[in-house]
Amino acid sequence: MSPVRYHRGMRYPQGGGLTAERQQFREELRLQAAERFARGEASSVIAKDLRVSVRSVQRWRQAWEEGGPRAVRSQGPASLPRLSEKQFAQLEAELAKGSVAHGWEDQRWTLSRVKTVIGRRFHLTYTVQGVRKLLVRNGWSCQVPARRAVERDEEAVPGWDKEVWPCAEDSRRPVEPGSSSRTKPDSP
Repeated sequence: MSPVRYHRGMRYPQGGGLTAERQQFREELRLQAAERFARGEASSVIAKDLRVSVRSVQRWRQAWEEGGPRAVRSQGPASLPRLSEKQFAQLEAELAKGSVAHGWEDQRWTLSRVKTVIGRRFHLTYTVQGVRKLLVRNGWSCQVPARRAVERDEEAVPGWDKEVWPCAEDSRRPVEPGSSSRTKPDSP
């Protein structure tokens, strides 16, 4: 498996990576749907016409029924970032030092390692997926190296394929007829 690296890319505005124009467009879709709810139109028809999922229209309809047209308006992002902009800038400075500076043997930044740095530096607990969302929200992206490791010995690979791999393959448990259960022997 190739090592995965996270790096700083293009920064998105807060709001899930949507531009202000795109946020406004989505808000208008919700308001159009609310007008059509008042006319009694079916969710499936509204979804098809507005090119959104039926489930989204159903959620909007439920909000509309409970609170009227104002309830259909966007509530903003589902969750606010737990690290402030200042703290995220500090995190970026820590990441710029490299993972070796934080005690790892190589320079790869993995989600698990970033999670550990956040815990040590800010005393906050994130899940691995929470770290991924935090990084993506702030313009970082996952990177997999496009070329092989510098340490790879191309001359040793064919020998390894012919000598080491067959031994590793032979060391596996032999396949024999009998019970598929490891705990229950063959029936007589």
